[in-house]
Amino acid sequence: MSLVIRRAVPKDGALVFSFIRELAAYERLSDEVSAGEADITAALFAAVPRVFCDIAEWNGEAAGFALWFYNFSTFRGRHGVYLEDLFVRPQLRGKGIGKALLVHLARRAVMEGCARLEWSVLTWNSPSIAFYESLGAKRQEGWYGYRLTDAALLHLAS
Repeated sequence: MSLVIRRAVPKDGALVFSFIRELAAYERLSDEVSAGEADITAALFAAVPRVFCDIAEWNGEAAGFALWFYNFSTFRGRHGVYLEDLFVRPQLRGKGIGKALLVHLARRAVMEGCARLEWSVLTWNSPSIAFYESLGAKRQEGWYGYRLTDAALLHLAS
């Protein structure tokens, strides 16, 4: 059995978008996906991209993806990697693909001198929480995630 992790290329736009839709269905958030394939492709493959994607292939079959971007820690004075989405197709779970994607990102962060690798997980997603904690990841206590979107974002901007 072989696992390959590679950087997404422009012809992968449809594949990445299909992973996003599969992830949204798994997370019970399909109704929140307003992006289209063209939006994702344009963001990933812009002249100066601000978001990046790695694809995992198991025996030549697209198995999963990690979509990420750089953030910055003012306290550490260095960039970090923020993992926006990590997804492995259900039929291919349990083969180490998710861990391999995280290892790949951790190596990138270390190689580039980043201070941290971080992400969020839904509170009900016990299998993912157990997986992350088995790798040594620690839940951030004392912090709540906040988000402005749609009308609230427009209202604040005006």
